[in-house]
Amino acid sequence: MTDSHSSWGMRGGFWPVLNRIVTAIVWLGIQMYWGGQAIKIILGAVIGPKFAYMENTLPKSANLDTASLISFFIFIVIFLPILVLPPERLQTPFRITFIMITCTMFGILGWAVSAAHGPGILIHAPSSKYGSALSWSAVFGLQSFVGAQASGCLGQSDWTRYARTPNAALFGQLIAAPICICVTAICGILITSAAATIYGKYLWNPFELLLTIQHESLSPGARAGTFFAGLGFLESQLALCIVLNCVSSGMDLAALCPKWINIRRGSYLLSLIAIAICPWNYVTKPTTFITVLSGWSVFLSPMTGIIVSDYFLVRKQEYHIGDLYTGNSTSAYWYIAGFNFRGFAAWVMGLWPLLPGFARAVQGVLAGNGWDHLYDISYFYGFFVAMLVYWAQHAVFPSERQTGSSPFVLSDRAVMLKPEGSRESSHDVDAFSV
Repeated sequence: MTDSHSSWGMRGGFWPVLNRIVTAIVWLGIQMYWGGQAIKIILGAVIGPKFAYMENTLPKSANLDTASLISFFIFIVIFLPILVLPPERLQTPFRITFIMITCTMFGILGWAVSAAHGPGILIHAPSSKYGSALSWSAVFGLQSFVGAQASGCLGQSDWTRYARTPNAALFGQLIAAPICICVTAICGILITSAAATIYGKYLWNPFELLLTIQHESLSPGARAGTFFAGLGFLESQLALCIVLNCVSSGMDLAALCPKWINIRRGSYLLSLIAIAICPWNYVTKPTTFITVLSGWSVFLSPMTGIIVSDYFLVRKQEYHIGDLYTGNSTSAYWYIAGFNFRGFAAWVMGLWPLLPGFARAVQGVLAGNGWDHLYDISYFYGFFVAMLVYWAQHAVFPSERQTGSSPFVLSDRAVMLKPEGSRESSHDVDAFSV
């Protein structure tokens, strides 16, 4: 939030926060839906196909079957009480979740490769595209991957604040996270390839794979395997809903309305909205899901570029800390009426050339023209263009106290800290400087 204040202004800083909240709502809804699918797998293993493949009483336009709807609300009932727990008490549950989902992933990989007697047909399949079409598809896949992780990266600071030392999060962010992401992607490819050999179709979604296993085999081993795999995915989805969405965006929502909303209330409000948007509509078709994932980078990547530019290029890694919490014209980050026009201009310049391609992608009419290729590199384009435009504006039109640093002093905010009738001197208050 403070980074947004310095780059967007004390009032303008609420705009990127609001965008991040909207992103979190969509992601929360999607993760809740997958959590419901994990419940469906567990109940399908316990009850049998009578539940997982019960008669669907919903119309086709609902984009959801009866069993999935029941499972979705069961997940909600399990998930909502967990939000009562304070974030600092979730370390041990998260460690257990990491162990469970890791065992689940490698367990499915071992089963798939063993049952297919190898890595499967996908590994040896020839490319369906050649030349520039193949190159642009590869670039789009890379930027889609980066864009899908962008929301998680933006929420890291909400959790690193609980670290004991400033550098405690470096190992996880620089080493562990990239390795885990790459290993997970490789396992997903191998599992899909092996499953295609077994079932004759590509099942990229692990939930669909487990449901297919239940549908094809009623053996005790298959039911037990899918039960424990579903349990691992259930724990994973609970953790994702909390870490990436509810708590992080609950903090942002509390920053927007601190008088009425705290982190817990914000988490519950976001959960209700995520349910109301009917998230299954976003994942009905794989192409729609991919478009949703990559589409958010159109809006988020310029914001990320602006924050990076502000901290490294413009401020030289220094801030006037007290001014980040001063909501009037005396703040170095007040700019014009609380808005920094440089941030908004950089965001627009990084955004508008991507909108034609984004609109064509949503409509499913991409034809490989210039706008479409620009959309293929949307995250990289938005990030670097916004970063450079923001830096150039501050170089040409520097703001007051643009560089330098100053500590956070509480003397100007003593009225918020002194109890009624207290007569502390200004010297006593100044002692609370950072």
